[in-house]
Amino acid sequence: MRIIAIANQKGGVGKTTTAVNLAASLAAAEHRTLLLDLDPQGNATSALGVEHQAAPAAYDLLMGGAKVVDVARPTVAPGLDLVPAGDRLIGAEVELALCSHREARLREALGTGTDVYAFVLIDCPPSLGLLTVNALAAAHSVLIPLQCEYYALEGLARIMEAITLCRARLNPDLQVEGIVLTMYDMRLNICEQVEQEVRRHFPRSVLRTVIPRNVRLSEAPSFGKPVLLYDGRSSGAESYLRLAKEIIDGAT
Repeated sequence: MRIIAIANQKGGVGKTTTAVNLAASLAAAEHRTLLLDLDPQGNATSALGVEHQAAPAAYDLLMGGAKVVDVARPTVAPGLDLVPAGDRLIGAEVELALCSHREARLREALGTGTDVYAFVLIDCPPSLGLLTVNALAAAHSVLIPLQCEYYALEGLARIMEAITLCRARLNPDLQVEGIVLTMYDMRLNICEQVEQEVRRHFPRSVLRTVIPRNVRLSEAPSFGKPVLLYDGRSSGAESYLRLAKEIIDGAT
């Protein structure tokens, strides 16, 4: 079982899109997968057709009121289970601040009941607060979605600093699963320039698979489906299947 946190403190980089569609693609490759929606916005939850008010949910897992088996539920994608965000996750960071071992609550919660899964993916909030810190402390590795835009490297430096701090204080075995370039538009020079810069600065970390800007990827969440079920022949679906294969190959 491998736990992968999908994190970037910058919003709008395709983080939740990557979490949902990578999880569905891993499941489609016959690797049973659990997606944990740790973002209070709950976008991964709604993208899989589950109500925001769903309970028990991620809050109960964090606060010790429930186990993985209590909160995980099947989704429309065969082989993919979801721990929904739930409404109460909004106040979790304030409550966690008052808890003992506040950075390790998720690691303890995922210590039992996850052995039935090949992969556990955690969709982190777009911040470096206690929820993301809990995910980094619990994970074996971090996958960093990076939009091909002007400020990409600046945001990347911050998440790399957070990973370094987490290794020093909480999780010495934490690895970088990879950097995945998202929202790539071949018509824009800036995308090619950003790709070249990121690959030059992080030659061993940037994954081969690049996620294109794709209308089907944008439409799928409104139907409560991953793109693989919405339009399996789209470039978005095919790119996430390739990404899943790259992750699987890297785990073996």
